[in-house]
Amino acid sequence: MGRFHRHDDGSVHSHDHGDHAHHHDHGEYVADPEVIGDHSGYDTEKERIEILEDIYAENDHLAAHNRQAFAENNVKVVNLMSSPGSGKTTLLEHTLARLQGQLRVGIIEGDIETPLDAERLNGYGAQISLLNTGHGFGGECHLDAPMVHHTLDGLDLSQLDLVIIENVGNLVCPAEFDVGENAKAMVFSITEGEDKPLKYPVMFRSVEIVLVNKMDLAPYLQFDMDKFRGYLEQVNPGVKVIEISALNGEGLDPWIEWLELL
Repeated sequence: MGRFHRHDDGSVHSHDHGDHAHHHDHGEYVADPEVIGDHSGYDTEKERIEILEDIYAENDHLAAHNRQAFAENNVKVVNLMSSPGSGKTTLLEHTLARLQGQLRVGIIEGDIETPLDAERLNGYGAQISLLNTGHGFGGECHLDAPMVHHTLDGLDLSQLDLVIIENVGNLVCPAEFDVGENAKAMVFSITEGEDKPLKYPVMFRSVEIVLVNKMDLAPYLQFDMDKFRGYLEQVNPGVKVIEISALNGEGLDPWIEWLELL
């Protein structure tokens, strides 16, 4: 019995290794059964697939409603994702300051707990709608279409040109959910290591643009940019890459231009 995976076309299936043997020779790594743990809980394969398909179907249905609401108001939407601490909120502070007087911006702020990031973004002229997933949503590690739909009550879309969704910090789940956005973007911090596109390919594959952040720390780190770009090209050929420092605002011109041209 294997784990479940959702493909880009929306299909869901399991990876079942029970029908063929695995041979480990010549010193090849063999996992310790005690480390692997008990997977007997995955025996109800058909039922679990059906449940996952139902979850994605409901999500995609509401994502279509969100997309229609945005389109009817001529609002462009960016789903901004990253791991925790990569610099999304700092980037948004600079972004909102740069876009004042050019675009009317709304922020959907997603966090498991606290209004801290939403409070940081106050004072830049943006509408802000906060959603804590720990309050009635089970502490989810991502925003999905129903959650984003819930936040729309806090935005006057008729008065906006652009909505940026600051998703919950996580390199796994947020990439799997369509929320009605026009484009997905991610912030990647060089402190995370150049191997992350290979370790979290679904996230890196899902986005149209990668903002490589904390370049001000490059002199103090052994980060191999060429290797990172090579790994990224393997999982998402041709993706747009911008090197930035959200701390001091350097390198943001291409990001602002990209937002303005959505």
